[in-house]
Amino acid sequence: MRPRVVRVDPDRIDPDIIRQASGIIHNRGLVAFPTETVYGLGANALDAKAAAGIFEAKKRPLDDPLIIHIADKKDVHVFCEGVTLDAEKLMDRFWPGPLTLVLKKKDVVPDLVTTGLDTVAIRMPSNPVARELIKVSKVPIAAPSANLFGRPSPTTARHVLDDLNGAIDMILDGGKTEIGVESTVVEVIGGKIIVLRPGGTDMEALRETAGEVELSSDTGLAQNSPGKYPQHYSPRARVMLVDDSPVQTEEVLRTVAEVSAGGKNVGILAKQEHEGSYRMFATKILGPQNDTRTCASRLFHLLREFDDDEVDIIVAEAIGEKGLGLAVMNRLKKAAGPDMDVSYDPERSERNF
Repeated sequence: MRPRVVRVDPDRIDPDIIRQASGIIHNRGLVAFPTETVYGLGANALDAKAAAGIFEAKKRPLDDPLIIHIADKKDVHVFCEGVTLDAEKLMDRFWPGPLTLVLKKKDVVPDLVTTGLDTVAIRMPSNPVARELIKVSKVPIAAPSANLFGRPSPTTARHVLDDLNGAIDMILDGGKTEIGVESTVVEVIGGKIIVLRPGGTDMEALRETAGEVELSSDTGLAQNSPGKYPQHYSPRARVMLVDDSPVQTEEVLRTVAEVSAGGKNVGILAKQEHEGSYRMFATKILGPQNDTRTCASRLFHLLREFDDDEVDIIVAEAIGEKGLGLAVMNRLKKAAGPDMDVSYDPERSERNF
């Protein structure tokens, strides 16, 4: 059955619509809703059977933990234990907003939601539609991105419908999301912040608040985080990355020529500064190389547009890993997968563009 799609004005939220969505949540149904990052697929986080519906609808592996969303900061103590002063400091600075904390869970949180881990990923979104749905529902809402597992995350209601039509009950259409990449996931260990997944809260802001911040590798602690798989966020087209060397445009053109010679339809995901170099090709502009917020907001939308255009291969220019550039490059690397053809050199990531 096609889900009911309801337009919601974030500035004038219709309480009746939210009550209807809340009723679905309490009836073990699934509601997609906007957050400031991407659209989430929501279910009652305290009901294992409801949460199981998320895994089924998304075709999500059962070892990939969910993030639970709350509407009030004090609720973190209801669902988590041993909340440290360092964690409180992060909540005071970044909540509501795109930061997820991994904390020790209480037994009230079902093991299915945390995939058997003794920790739970929790955040308080800033989007007013998301907050109102959680508040009216009076339960935390488990909500990974509202897409088929492995696909680019949805930044519009249409993206949700493209992936999950027939698998969920309702979509609250709050317009295009603001940030465009998922939340940053962190765990505080011994006073040190470990970034398990880069996202909408950048490393620089974390360091300003907390000092010592480290980026985890894709092993070990990163297994506690959603989005841990080495290939993820992938369009149907194959993604090839070209690094940010001074001869980047030449590398892109050479790669496109080689791929096109094999009879493949190629699209180019380029920085705005290089737009003029690729006018003869199917090119989409990610954004200015210094404006990583624009790049983040456009990334998943453009990857899905390339699929609509039925390209076979996307040749993507890398951007520097300052600000949200770290999250953008994390998503592009995972979209390309561990066997990507053109490697990105992390030693160049601190270049001052």
